[in-house]
Amino acid sequence: MIIAAAQMRLSPDMQVNEREILRHAREAADQGVRVMNFPEASLTGYLFEGFAAADLSQVDASLDRLHQAAMDLDISLIVGAPQRHSPHGLLYNSAVILLRDGRRFVYHKMNLVGVEQGWFTAGTDPLCFELEGHEMGVMICRDQSHPALAAALAAQGARLIFICCAHYYRLPEAQLKKHKNLALPIARAVENHVYLCKSNAVGFSRGLINLGGSVIVDPNGIVVQQAGETQPELLVCDADLVARPLWSD
Repeated sequence: MIIAAAQMRLSPDMQVNEREILRHAREAADQGVRVMNFPEASLTGYLFEGFAAADLSQVDASLDRLHQAAMDLDISLIVGAPQRHSPHGLLYNSAVILLRDGRRFVYHKMNLVGVEQGWFTAGTDPLCFELEGHEMGVMICRDQSHPALAAALAAQGARLIFICCAHYYRLPEAQLKKHKNLALPIARAVENHVYLCKSNAVGFSRGLINLGGSVIVDPNGIVVQQAGETQPELLVCDADLVARPLWSD
């Protein structure tokens, strides 16, 4: 199955982000991609405390347009966006899975960074979904640091795990964490014998920098595609979701 990861420069303007998501989706569809993911908060931009004031009716309307476009393009999309759910109206940092057959799933980030705890409620349930006979899982950013979550997805049958990220740091921290943010998806791939497809943002936001490094890792821990540090990119990989890894024992 051909999969993709989109590395984006996120804007605080949702219309700009929606256009960029559509641009990447069209480019991916032209290359035969069946499913692709986007960074954390890719639809709204990473708004920090502004998440609490986001107009979620506009978010939902944009997701509806993106879902229709996905069906028209015959491609499935995983888009980062805040979501609010009843009965208590709690706000979540979420990944919305827009499948080309019309199905929709939502995963809520389970492992929030400290500052996010002032805006979001942590999710409680891992999410796997089926596409073209294959189970796939979704994680968001800091979730990659928790081996038990990836293991739970693999135990549910996932052969491919998507990670939506937005690694914004001050410059010295961004440089120091580059290797960690590559090592973690490699470790999760090898531990669980799965493909890892990680989309990160790139560029500046409110004095912080994101050094990209979106990556696709195979079940042997081999980096098959990796983006650079400064520009939007589209990573594409023909993933064999059936074969067992060479070094599984």
